[in-house]
Amino acid sequence: MPPVLPEPRSPIEDRTPAAGPAWFSYTATGDHIVWSAPLRAMLGQPPVQHEVSRQVLARYVHRDDHARALGAITRTWTSRNPVRVTVRLLRTDGSWFDVDCRLEPVKSPDGTVRGIRGTLIDVSARERARREIARLARRGETVQSPIVDPDPATGLLTRARFADEVDRALRLGGGAVLVIRVQPDRVAEDGEGVRPELNADLLHRAARVLEGLAQPDALLGRVGPNEIALLLTGDSWAMARRQAELLVEALRTQTFVLPDTWLRARAWGGLVRFRPDAEATSHDLLIDAEQAWRQSREAGRPLTMVPHPIAVRDRQGRYRSRVADALDTDRFTLYAQPILELQSNRVTRHELLLRVLDEADGPQSPIQVLDIAERLDAVFDIDLWVVERAMQLAADDPESNLQINLSGRSVGDPRLTGEVERLIKQYGATPERLTFEITETALIGNLSEARRFADRIRDLGCELALDDFGSGYASFRYLRLFPIDLVKIDGEYIVDLVDNPQDQVLVRAMVQVCQAYGIHTVAEFVQDEPTLRLLRELGVDYVQGYLIGRPSPLEPGRLHTP
Repeated sequence: MPPVLPEPRSPIEDRTPAAGPAWFSYTATGDHIVWSAPLRAMLGQPPVQHEVSRQVLARYVHRDDHARALGAITRTWTSRNPVRVTVRLLRTDGSWFDVDCRLEPVKSPDGTVRGIRGTLIDVSARERARREIARLARRGETVQSPIVDPDPATGLLTRARFADEVDRALRLGGGAVLVIRVQPDRVAEDGEGVRPELNADLLHRAARVLEGLAQPDALLGRVGPNEIALLLTGDSWAMARRQAELLVEALRTQTFVLPDTWLRARAWGGLVRFRPDAEATSHDLLIDAEQAWRQSREAGRPLTMVPHPIAVRDRQGRYRSRVADALDTDRFTLYAQPILELQSNRVTRHELLLRVLDEADGPQSPIQVLDIAERLDAVFDIDLWVVERAMQLAADDPESNLQINLSGRSVGDPRLTGEVERLIKQYGATPERLTFEITETALIGNLSEARRFADRIRDLGCELALDDFGSGYASFRYLRLFPIDLVKIDGEYIVDLVDNPQDQVLVRAMVQVCQAYGIHTVAEFVQDEPTLRLLRELGVDYVQGYLIGRPSPLEPGRLHTP
């Protein structure tokens, strides 16, 4: 039940002061104002009897209430009827309090209004309670926790939320993590490979099957493009193994009826046991379980079980081998997304986006791969691959302006500066047309080295951008630590901008801060014209999103817009 507002008569200060009512009177002739002693005392002034001033309103009424007070006075004068208004008054010490004011016209014998009399009651307690209730309501509407939002395709926990639950289980007791890879056992009937919507439908149905078979206390999450994870807590290792075998076998024998077809699925599982005293984190366990299902696929068996988390050194070595294999076999590719400059209304930049080629889905977001690579300190080779491909593209298309994403780990790696400088010279790229993006939420391993990198690329003529601005803890600190040229406002604040006044306030503040620092701004996730128009009004410099253009495979020679 929501809290109830205090009744107006309950606070002591709402009652008429013992010294008598607080009032003032104003006579138009001579601009004459008389204040009662109680009102003077409320304002912290000596009880002077008379005051004539045209500045009283500005001196004693809170500036945010000037218009309300003037409006009430005007209505009283023109309507010749009493008007009630609640405003804030300022004391001489700078503090303020709320009053209910009843304004009454003072009439001449002929009926014309010659002045106004106001009677005031202090209602600070009532208004304070009302503001607190309104504040709590606003917080309830505006505070959002994206991490608890379900995965849109399956309705399961997201990878981040699932990892949180695994960490919680690690603190409370033992259990096991099962990761199952699910994909169609045949290509689409048109022979053009597996359609993305087919995979999405299959994963959704597979999630429902697992929910129906899993123990009531098991938690499920989507942890990869075609991966579903289960957290089995409190079970013995024997029970966990039997549960994992049952779930994997159910998916392998199930016939899935999809909206426009039916099919069977291929499924492989990886099961990893954990104990409360284990040194492994939730991310370590997920990596081990993902490695285990890959071993299942390679060995042609349904399930691989790992009774103990893998040693840190072995885990890092295995993942580095996976990254090296992906680089050697061209499992990575680059896409480009256009960025519109609002002043000229032209596409003047393109952001290069890494994609991972998955055998079931085709090009996929690299978020999962990069997250693991950063945690295992294996991301540098991936970033270097991206930088070299970007330099090749810049050399082939010298008129294009490219934005290149770098991980926080790599930015803090002392090797990066020399490699970037070498590749710029090797390919003859124009530095002024290159912008390096660092993600605001990324963990920068060495701030001093990262600053050295930033200063050096600026010396070469490149620009530096801060991505996902506003999503992490260091947003404004980074503006002072690094010579940032471009800030990309996190799309979380943009997707619902038109209908969310709170997001509008935040975006306006970010733009104003960046303008004060001499930094350009880019709004991400722009998907409709009303949002674009509002961003123009807020002073944003560039926009990016599906309204402007979706990420697409690179086409050399077509990135430059004349």
